[in-house]
Amino acid sequence: MKVGLFFGSFNPIHVGHLIIANHILNETEIKKIWFIVSPQNPFKESKSLLNEYDRLHLVRLAIQDDNRMKCSDIEFNLSKPSYTSNTLAFLSEKYPDHTFSIIMGSDSYQNLDKWKNYETIVNNYDVYVYKRKDHDIKSTLAKKPIVLDTPLIEISASQIRENIKSGKSIRYLVPEIVREEIESRKFYRQKN
Repeated sequence: MKVGLFFGSFNPIHVGHLIIANHILNETEIKKIWFIVSPQNPFKESKSLLNEYDRLHLVRLAIQDDNRMKCSDIEFNLSKPSYTSNTLAFLSEKYPDHTFSIIMGSDSYQNLDKWKNYETIVNNYDVYVYKRKDHDIKSTLAKKPIVLDTPLIEISASQIRENIKSGKSIRYLVPEIVREEIESRKFYRQKN
């Protein structure tokens, strides 16, 4: 089965992530999307991150009614920080019947050549890239990415966190069940 791996901090997951995932499932040969919640991205500071188990819980809530999507904590048990190449090697060995691909935004794709073992990733896995505002998709790598014509969604997790800290509504930016959980558990209320 062809599985798309959507890596991210998901701090928090929002409707932009879900619209992109749904588009990919509808418009490509990818049959399932696994949301890989990264406990620690080597390119991001961890101080602004909600606890990884809480982020994982929010992703599970967001996709619980869609059997085409799965939430994975696979990186919670791998060495930190989380390197995509290590995760891919582990998953490929554990699930030899699956063909894995990577899903990423054009902002992340611009930095792919800075990732650990990026040549191995590019040479062995399809990379699906969706457009992000102000980030063109320029490929200087040996293998070209599969560029997706996804809707351009200008929702950011950082803006959602800022709205929460400022007491503004996040309704319609995140699934309703995620909004309710964030509000009831008072996530993201503290200023750093």
